[in-house]
Amino acid sequence: MAVGARSGHDEPDKRAGGAFGDDTTGDDVTDDGQAQPPGGGAPDGGTPDDGDETADGSGRPRKPRSFWKELPLLVGIALVLALLIKTFLVQAFSIPSESMMNTLQRGDRVLVDKLTPWFGSEPERGEVVVFHDPGGWLEGQETPTPNVVQKFLSFIGLMPSAEEKDLIKRVIAVGGDTVSCKEGGKVVLNGVPLDETSYLYPGSVPCQDSFGPIKVPENRIWVMGDNRQNSLDSRFHQQLPGGGTVSNDEVVGRAVVIAWPVTRWATLPVPDIFDNPALNKALSAAPLGAAGLAGALPLVLWRRKKAAARHTAE
Repeated sequence: MAVGARSGHDEPDKRAGGAFGDDTTGDDVTDDGQAQPPGGGAPDGGTPDDGDETADGSGRPRKPRSFWKELPLLVGIALVLALLIKTFLVQAFSIPSESMMNTLQRGDRVLVDKLTPWFGSEPERGEVVVFHDPGGWLEGQETPTPNVVQKFLSFIGLMPSAEEKDLIKRVIAVGGDTVSCKEGGKVVLNGVPLDETSYLYPGSVPCQDSFGPIKVPENRIWVMGDNRQNSLDSRFHQQLPGGGTVSNDEVVGRAVVIAWPVTRWATLPVPDIFDNPALNKALSAAPLGAAGLAGALPLVLWRRKKAAARHTAE
């Protein structure tokens, strides 16, 4: 039953512990001007409108937070997410030269997968990878000097890295492979000549100078550009530590897609020639041959020793 000025009585009912309906706080705790009974119930026996109460129970309507107060928080969250994505998922890189034409052109932006290496994935034959300068590859070459804004955006991954000395090439051989090439001929990988016409720059020959055979050490890769006549790759750094190979630890990740410009959008799959089972058969044949030689050596030595003893006895 409603009470107070609207109850139909001249005076409000009196109850122990205070006057029911009296304003004891100085605040109106209802939204219709009626007094609210003790216990928080509505005057008509219903429930109060919780939507009009704030967390502190004041009953005042909750005011939305100003957009300008929330903007710094939103920007901060976006920057943290961008930094996490750049560190653990993908990072953008800009192509500065023509060494990978026509697969990649100067000015292309590629996205590099940085996630799979965290799970133990290693570079594979045929992949296009970005790697840090192993030491001396970019010696004497100038790198751009970005401004403060560019440095910050590069740091969080919203812009391609501008000042880091990184390179991008195609993996031709991995640890344990043997690679070679004769002038004007094809690159030979584990004894198998490679048909590279699907990705070599038109008019480019597989190698203009002979090299190898080179046995790639474990946990290292041999890389070459698709524009062979305009690429300072593993062939030209054999005098450096590593013999022209790159440590797997220096690899940032695999370039998986051309993201910009939109007219150049494309994925970067592994060419079919690197799926040739003969490449792995040739690789596995070498250890088997070595094992056979090691097993035969004691037998040969024993026979020679036996023959020498028989000759001495005679």
